[in-house]
Amino acid sequence: MKFISKIYGEIEYEEKNIITFKKGLLGLSDLKEFILLDLEDYEPFKLLQSLQDNEIAMIVTSPYEFFKDYEFVLSEETIKNLKIESPDQVNVITTVTLNSDVKKITTNLQGPIVINTSDNIGEQIILDNPKYKVKSPLI
Repeated sequence: MKFISKIYGEIEYEEKNIITFKKGLLGLSDLKEFILLDLEDYEPFKLLQSLQDNEIAMIVTSPYEFFKDYEFVLSEETIKNLKIESPDQVNVITTVTLNSDVKKITTNLQGPIVINTSDNIGEQIILDNPKYKVKSPLI
């Protein structure tokens, strides 16, 4: 399948790569289908592209690349919603806010996106931990 992203250009993907967010993402509740793309030459960053709006895409990263001690416990509701049976099925990503000043690039540790990689279903959760900020500097 092909999709034309306003940001990334032509994207080829397979139906099995579509991640479904039943609740949408924060501020984007009407958008339910996304794909996660590697950004060659920009690792460890990835692009989370909406398949319903070619103008909506977010830079994301694994928070563990920058914050080795980042941890939280998934609620029973989230585990049930995402049909998680094993920690091996879980991929956690966080959105990145870019800035021309590298020292001002941040990630949202308070609102991680949790994806069940076996079923390709995801959900953005909000952590109630003052240690994690919406704009946590990456550097």
